[in-house]
Amino acid sequence: MSAAFVPYAPSRLVPGETLSRGRAMFDRYNARRSVRDFSPAPVPREIVEIAIRTASTAPSGAHRQPWTFVAVSDPAIKREIRIAAEAEERKSYEGGRMSAEWLAALEPLGTDWRKPFLEVAPWLVVLFERTHGIAADGQPIKHFYVRESTGIACGMFIAAIHELGLATLTHTPSPMAFLSRILNRGENERPFALLPIGYPALDAMVPDLRRKSIEEVSVWFE
Repeated sequence: MSAAFVPYAPSRLVPGETLSRGRAMFDRYNARRSVRDFSPAPVPREIVEIAIRTASTAPSGAHRQPWTFVAVSDPAIKREIRIAAEAEERKSYEGGRMSAEWLAALEPLGTDWRKPFLEVAPWLVVLFERTHGIAADGQPIKHFYVRESTGIACGMFIAAIHELGLATLTHTPSPMAFLSRILNRGENERPFALLPIGYPALDAMVPDLRRKSIEEVSVWFE
């Protein structure tokens, strides 16, 4: 059965407006940084909800929207997540899971297996990808381009968090099965990313990194 269609006619900016808005947008997003030093200052639930709703406008394969955002502010659950994440990270950093090349690449960033931000940040948002849906009769509903769709939603969530004046970090301890267990997710959901959410600490520090130039990340045929 064909889907219903509705008109789509967004307002069109004149070229000068588009360019000035684009430059301002780049400046705003170029200031975005991944943060590991968070303030414990509370963040209202509604703000996190807005970010999740914005992320859920992402395009997805066959419009299946194959994602679940699980938001956690409960201190006991955050503590449990931190303990489990640090156990896996310690095996990665000190137990041989990471190659020497990988560890060398991380060394300038000063990261290690300790993840105190998982308790300090007022919210943890865990993004799960849904491998398939489940119909009312219990039968599976096939999803398409699950990882690609969830990745787009994740990027839009990060952008929304930045727009809202907050900071986050894409934390991906490997393996992440402990998140499914702690958060009681179904077997059709797999952890995609763990994102602490909050305001940067007043003394937050970030590495002085250089982003690749437009010439390094694009190819043009005109």
